[in-house]
Amino acid sequence: MAAALGAGSSSAGPPGLPNSVPGHAALPAVAVWEWQDEFGRWRPYRGSVCSFIEQALQTPAQKGRRSGTGLASSSIPLGQADATLAPYVIDIPSLMQFRQDTGTMRSVRRHLFAQDSAAGQGIVWEWQNDEGGWSPYEMKVCVFLEQAFTHGLRHVDLSSLGYNYDIDFVSLVQTNKTSRFQRGIQRRMDTPYPVTTATGPLHTAVACSCQQCLLNSGTGPITTRYRHSMINLPSSSAVPQVSSRTAALSSSGLGFVPYNKPTLSGARSAPRLNTQSAWALPQPVGAGAPSPGLSASNGVSVPNLPVEMPKPSKVNQALAVTPSEPEQVVRKYLEELRGAPADEDCIICMEKLASPSGYSDACECKTIKPEAVGQLTKCQHAFHLLCVLAMYANGNKDGSLQCPSCKTIYGEKTGTQPKGKMEVSTFTQSLPGHQDCGTIQIVYSISRGIQGPEHPNPGMPYTARGFPRYCYLPDNEKGRKVLDLLRVAWKRRLIFTVGTSSTTGESNTVVWNEIHHKTEMDTNLSGHGYPDPNYLDNVLAELAAQGVTEACLRQ
Repeated sequence: MAAALGAGSSSAGPPGLPNSVPGHAALPAVAVWEWQDEFGRWRPYRGSVCSFIEQALQTPAQKGRRSGTGLASSSIPLGQADATLAPYVIDIPSLMQFRQDTGTMRSVRRHLFAQDSAAGQGIVWEWQNDEGGWSPYEMKVCVFLEQAFTHGLRHVDLSSLGYNYDIDFVSLVQTNKTSRFQRGIQRRMDTPYPVTTATGPLHTAVACSCQQCLLNSGTGPITTRYRHSMINLPSSSAVPQVSSRTAALSSSGLGFVPYNKPTLSGARSAPRLNTQSAWALPQPVGAGAPSPGLSASNGVSVPNLPVEMPKPSKVNQALAVTPSEPEQVVRKYLEELRGAPADEDCIICMEKLASPSGYSDACECKTIKPEAVGQLTKCQHAFHLLCVLAMYANGNKDGSLQCPSCKTIYGEKTGTQPKGKMEVSTFTQSLPGHQDCGTIQIVYSISRGIQGPEHPNPGMPYTARGFPRYCYLPDNEKGRKVLDLLRVAWKRRLIFTVGTSSTTGESNTVVWNEIHHKTEMDTNLSGHGYPDPNYLDNVLAELAAQGVTEACLRQ
């Protein structure tokens, strides 16, 4: 059955790899863009966002129009398609999604599916998450499920796609074949994905061995988060969906947006295309006047949204209220360079360091010139000083800076966690993989309340779903060390924050803040239980990324 119900898709490889097979005629297809979360699973952008990405690749950049080169954009700000994605930019040459306020980087990919598939019809299959919302399956799973559903099958097994689930179309239930835990599923109509042309054969079976599949295949979840460097990234992989009863999800990706990140309307020029990349993408169309809107070839219109800073913006508010403090913080931790590196980019605004800051029109400062470049004193990473100023003024403004490239902390970082309670207890039962010791239980309690000035929408209520939240550590030396550091992180308000849930899409709610917790004692199929031999080392690294290290325990 698996071979008969193939997830027909074709995937574009990394930059420099062709997207076509010689000798094959062009076929109509739809393009689906997906991003890889911290557990290695691929999550599709919505059809409207994919249409925007495809059209952005076809629309000549402003620089190209002025110079007559007609080059397509290499950096695509997703906030122009969806306001909730304002902090995110896709860098096409590296196939990375970059989050401007935190420096988080995630792999993205472009897959092609048959025009009559679920993607082409705008059909999305979703599973019910722990907060009562709905999360989409990877698109190849949606295609597989839709084929099975339209063939009238009552149930299917997803093991051929690397998932440990049975799907019952009659009761609309997903069952974990090991734990027997069940979740609801649903079939939903959404915007169809944009039509494009495939010059290579589409897949004919689930277990496809074509070159494009092999280029994007993998054997399991990524073992660490690989989010701060453009190099040494894991290869793209299609791996089991992460589902749990109390999942501790990262704030990165499509979900958590801590504030309305100002878009790059102030950028002096449009992003550049890496002309050295030979990756086959949609070709530019029309090198004439700017288009009034983006219209996908399947009829879905994506208008050009206004890209101007909110009025009043947090950047301007911060500079108006405390005109010297943000500048003093920037000057404290960065040394101004006399000559900017000619070929380096500022990863905050995506402009060349040799060019003025992309924030020069959106963030004015009397003492920092748009072309000024500074180098952080410890890690030596360089940025436009004005970009760092805008980043700081949009953050917590606690006197600390964090390098958006390597995450080095300057000063003492604090967060925006609402008031609550952290309780700790121990019991003798052992965790799987730690049979030589008992268990530490942490209980976090946070109630709903009103957002303060450090939150996204001061004065508005925020919700607190799923509390109290129970978390577990082994009661051994390393587990107790993690506990002590979590206490420090709690006091610094770093465990939770107020933002948008990555699972339900609910805004103004309490969410996890990039320090992962084990919320199940066992059944680690979800990724949130035990055994997990790497968890304690991973969480220590995450705490260190927030500036919480052993040195804090000696203070």
